[in-house]
Amino acid sequence: MSRPFRFGVNLLHTASGGEWRAKCRRAEELGYDVILVPDHLGMPAPFPALVAAAEATERPRLGTFTLNAGFWNPTLLAREVATTDALTGGRLELGLGTGYVRAEHDSAGLPFGSPGERVDHLRRTVEELGRLLGSDEHRPQAAQRPRVPLLIGGNGDRMLRLSAEHADIAAFTGARTVPGSTTGQLTPITAEELDERVAQWLEFARHREEQPELNLLLQVVIGTEDREAAVQPFLELVPELTVEQVLDLPVSLVGTPDELAEQVLARRKRYGFTYFTVLEPYMEAFAPVMARVRGA
Repeated sequence: MSRPFRFGVNLLHTASGGEWRAKCRRAEELGYDVILVPDHLGMPAPFPALVAAAEATERPRLGTFTLNAGFWNPTLLAREVATTDALTGGRLELGLGTGYVRAEHDSAGLPFGSPGERVDHLRRTVEELGRLLGSDEHRPQAAQRPRVPLLIGGNGDRMLRLSAEHADIAAFTGARTVPGSTTGQLTPITAEELDERVAQWLEFARHREEQPELNLLLQVVIGTEDREAAVQPFLELVPELTVEQVLDLPVSLVGTPDELAEQVLARRKRYGFTYFTVLEPYMEAFAPVMARVRGA
């Protein structure tokens, strides 16, 4: 049996306290299951933002999507995670990634390192968090036992293997960093490339007794009666792809509300995704889709 759908919204924009709480309440009203916060300079600090979100809402889970492990010392991060989980009543889901924006590390005066070094640091962080937060001696204590649910996001083989070993939620970006970019510019991968990535992850995770939840970040949600016209602006960004390939990109939903719902169901059938995250600008546009696919 497939898992039930879950839907999250990644809130990107800073706001006053009142505006932030109102935005979180709106996400709850629309039916989102998870309120998420990224970890980029210039965006809200994740943990205080999630505590404020918990104070404004009752039902949604609260998560980081995703923490840049290179910003964090594992011991100090364990304190943040445990405190936030306690203050939110055990609603936290911890999302971790390697970080991919060199310019942010430069601004913070932190080493960026090679891809391999970043994955090594993330693995150490995951293992140290497991040791610390799994100990009855650690103070403060998280509310959730034996641990806060862990999401790991990535695309490369080593990240997929790490996710398959440790994650409760395996998050697929559906995109890769443009070679040489220091600002984290991403380019989408095709549906066929994502087929291969998910198949590789499944091979790495074949030993798991219970398969983790699979998550996909949707980068674009466009409500339209004319799908081909709607994606014309994107063809300049990916000139190597045809209109049909752009419409088939896993990270994009384009069409009427019924067509958007069909595309979500198709991604579950093709890849196994049951947890979808949308970016804040698409929070309202995606809401009718959730109602259409729940229970399907």
